Amino acid sequence: MKTIDCLGDMCPIPVLKAKKELKNTQPGETIKIVTDHSCVLESLSSKFKKHHITSDEVINGVWEIFITKI
Repeated sequence: MKTIDCLGDMCPIPVLKAKKELKNTQPGETIKIVTDHSCVLESLSSKFKKHHITSDEVINGVWEIFITKI
């Protein structure tokens, strides 16, 4: 699983990084995005509606967002 470090990145940077990585990802594969901005989950969810997205707050203020390409 490819991990994208977006700590400190504000939107739209995480969306652009995810879009670039998803182009190189096969259907069924998952990428992980690590962020410290809660707005990133909302932005990714609206941009990548056709993919499966889950998230988990791993520590206070840091989220791991998983996007599985459909």
